[in-house]
Amino acid sequence: MINQSLLNPQSIVVVGGSDNIKKPGGKVLKNIIDGGFAGKLLVVNQKESSVQGLACLPSVDAIDRVELAIISVPATYCPKIVHTLATQKGTRAFIILSAGFGEAGDEGKLLERKIVETVNAVNGCLIGPNCIGFLNANYHGVFTTPIPPYDPKGCDLVSSSGATAVFLIEAGIPSGLKFSNVYSVGNSAQIGVEEVLEYMDLTHDADRDSCIKLLYLESVANPQKLLKHASSLIRKGARIAAIKAGSTAAGSRAAASHTGALMNSDMVVRALFRKAGIVYCSSREELLSVASVFHYRELKGRNIAVITHAGGSAVMLTDALSLGGLEVPAIKGPDADKLLSVLHPGSSVNNPIDFLATGTAEQLGTIIDYCERKFDQIDAMVVVFGSPGLFDVANVYAVISEKLKVCSKPIYPVLPSVINAQKEIREFLATGHVNFPDEVELGRALVAIHKTPAPQEVFQPLYTVDHGAIREVIDAAANGFLSPEKVECLLDAAGVPRVHERVVTGSSELEATQHTISFPAVMKVVGPVHKTDVGGVILNIKSVDEMQARFEQLMQIDQAKGVLIQPMITGIELFIGVKRESNFGHIMLCGLGGIFVEVLNDFSSCLCPVSKTESTKMIERLSAYKIIQGTRGRGGVNEALFSEIIQRISALVTAAPEIMEMDINPLMGSLQNITAVDTRIRIEKSVS
Repeated sequence: MINQSLLNPQSIVVVGGSDNIKKPGGKVLKNIIDGGFAGKLLVVNQKESSVQGLACLPSVDAIDRVELAIISVPATYCPKIVHTLATQKGTRAFIILSAGFGEAGDEGKLLERKIVETVNAVNGCLIGPNCIGFLNANYHGVFTTPIPPYDPKGCDLVSSSGATAVFLIEAGIPSGLKFSNVYSVGNSAQIGVEEVLEYMDLTHDADRDSCIKLLYLESVANPQKLLKHASSLIRKGARIAAIKAGSTAAGSRAAASHTGALMNSDMVVRALFRKAGIVYCSSREELLSVASVFHYRELKGRNIAVITHAGGSAVMLTDALSLGGLEVPAIKGPDADKLLSVLHPGSSVNNPIDFLATGTAEQLGTIIDYCERKFDQIDAMVVVFGSPGLFDVANVYAVISEKLKVCSKPIYPVLPSVINAQKEIREFLATGHVNFPDEVELGRALVAIHKTPAPQEVFQPLYTVDHGAIREVIDAAANGFLSPEKVECLLDAAGVPRVHERVVTGSSELEATQHTISFPAVMKVVGPVHKTDVGGVILNIKSVDEMQARFEQLMQIDQAKGVLIQPMITGIELFIGVKRESNFGHIMLCGLGGIFVEVLNDFSSCLCPVSKTESTKMIERLSAYKIIQGTRGRGGVNEALFSEIIQRISALVTAAPEIMEMDINPLMGSLQNITAVDTRIRIEKSVS
């Protein structure tokens, strides 16, 4: 795992180093030399006697001892080189730049596996293969440029993709972002993003280390490790934002349930990030904008003052903030009137605060002071100030720079004139600040951060379930859908209120039970997966005669095995679903039920286990939340009971991890009761 031989080696060998700086081996060597590496630097190249001014060794056999090896030779040679270095030369850290391993097919996977076995055997550390390398204050072990300005409090960047890491660095530098440690983990043969976070968490020192972590993931190999260490880092004061690429593939979804049809990998990753407190980003621009926001004081509220001399920018920013749930509140009263009196005629302080294209640096300073000291409802400021190229804006940017130092409220500078005010922006960045070239990207970043909850604390479930009764059903069950009777047992064991129902399979059985059934009743075909689609649900049955006729009708449906009969319950239709998603565990969904769950596409998700706080937030995040609250004189739903049922289902699937999919659709809800009306549970015991 990550060790000092990787982080601060006293000796490095570049295997495959050359004079050709257009190849990885030559460029990484040049970067190490240009970076002023203070330790012993060796080069291995069997075809050369000297490379870039350094004496060259013919093979690794000629080395005495070396701590870190950076390898850039064809993949087939790497296992033997690694074995020699690890077992004979005391090498305990390896960076393999070469491609042709696991990403190339089975033969490459075998080579990769041999290398990992060798490195693990000596308790060593492996970055890659198929990566651009590693970069920190001690050495520049990457074969790419640019080499970003180093700052111990800059961004730590961990990326599955080397090219994406380069693109992020390239785009971040012009905005003033600085970087600390850069990990390109490539194939993550031994060390992936999760292992880097684990190391950062276990060694975190808030006074020494960066508190900004940026992640680019192409897969999540160990969700629980990511959750554990990201959550821990954030609780220690770090702030983490991440992109998870490839999040739109539906995966293997046999649409056997509403939950299975609705769920996709993006939803699963978002649920994981939300539970960990990681800000989810969908693009490089968003990730860098979030990182730039992290650079400034933390936004404690939701009320933003937009200060500008450009009306259009203010409108676009206000829209982005307002649509995302942040506020640009009106500013009124005596203090607002006093501020307006010192601005040019035609200015506005209503918010956005527009002090016109003729506004001065002095006026800007006064506006910021009022927002800081007078307007208590304001939690942060965005200052949008560019230049048409008619005058020098250095004095304006100097005011912003000074206010950033002294104000307790966050100030986010949007300096969009990257051509007309290039020199002034460069001077502003030289003072250690970060610029937001685009006001809408800033607004979206602020919204993304605002919507990201704090990491969920480890909690004890509020509600107990009958674990013994649950295991008795599950242990005796075969793979596939449980019978209605077994579903009832599980709901009862979990403490979930349910409608009382009967399943009848023949006319004689119907005659024996029909006089005990209360009307109006509901009849549903047993067998077909999607009952509504095949006309398998009949409501408002009012008599025994009608029940007998409808029974014959339902039994004519293809794959019908019986008919479920239950009293008809009224209320608002709700939905709860659960699906086990590979190594993530169970993901829970909730929303409106009936046909609306798919038609409206309005549901919330959460990674199990689900706490009271999380279940409450799941309900509140729904677009249909006002319906649940009650609207236009119509009664709503008992939110506390809805939250409780979500938690109880979470406890049920925790006790029964063999549950692959579960739908309760609908739950009929009112202010007094919530009752599970139709529940399906599918068991899959082959899942570990």
